[in-house]
Amino acid sequence: MQAVTVRDRDAGVSGLSVMDMPYPHAAQNDVIVRVHAAGFTPGELDWSSTWVDRAGRDRTPSVPGHELSGVVVELGYGTTGLTVGQRVFGTTDWTRNGSLAEYSAVEARNLAPLPTDIDHAVAAALPISGLTAWQALIDHAHLTTGQSVLIHGAAGGVGSIAVQLAREVGAKVIGTGRATDRDTALGLGVDAFLDLEVDKLEDAGEVDVVFDVIGGDILDRSAAQVRAGGTLVTTIRVPTVQPKDGRAVFFVVEADRSRLADLAQRLRDGRLKPIVGAVRPLAEAPAAFAPDRRTPGKTIIRITEGG
Repeated sequence: MQAVTVRDRDAGVSGLSVMDMPYPHAAQNDVIVRVHAAGFTPGELDWSSTWVDRAGRDRTPSVPGHELSGVVVELGYGTTGLTVGQRVFGTTDWTRNGSLAEYSAVEARNLAPLPTDIDHAVAAALPISGLTAWQALIDHAHLTTGQSVLIHGAAGGVGSIAVQLAREVGAKVIGTGRATDRDTALGLGVDAFLDLEVDKLEDAGEVDVVFDVIGGDILDRSAAQVRAGGTLVTTIRVPTVQPKDGRAVFFVVEADRSRLADLAQRLRDGRLKPIVGAVRPLAEAPAAFAPDRRTPGKTIIRITEGG
């Protein structure tokens, strides 16, 4: 099968290539998915799990990408809950070969059934972004009606879904980003937008929740924006600056079949819409990782047509 692979940790994006790889093996409780569309995280070439398995052993050449939508073509021993021919979407394990391939072996529990009226490219934009946004705002920050939330990167893959979920909860939403993100963020329903290159972060005032997917100085400065009893939640690193009278949470998104199904239903109901940016073929996937090739929204790799 054809797959995007990485071999050299020091080569960065230039080390990505499309090559032939062996058809994956379905371990116990796995399924093999014929991948129709896949998503990736631009920074995953920096993750240790891209290069080693759970025991710390080198696993190159490895296949990046951890979001997929496709059709089940094989069941591993003991696998229940899914059937051959079923449309599914979800996440692949961090320390196993991922989704940028024609076929991928995935733990069945990481996948949810995909309704026939949802396009694979749209579904592939939802798993990590949707689960991350939900777990950040609802599971960790416990955002509720009437509270306020500051969402960094409000027009990005995760941030755009976080804005929509926060609006549904009934929170006041302040979004941040670059000037080119303003119209997108306002279209999603933010109550105010801050251009991080021009505006002062302090102009946001104190909020109940800050959700950060940017890191660096923005993460450190955001601690001061959390009001007493509030929460700073991030997916980047353990915060080095803590809110004075609040709490800080760093987390890594976890697979959740039932939540994926819930997000899919929200999409069908029109309550949620992931922003799909460029849709590229598998041959263009290595170039799509490059910083100068990124577009607004989530870049999706279309691997198999139809389905």
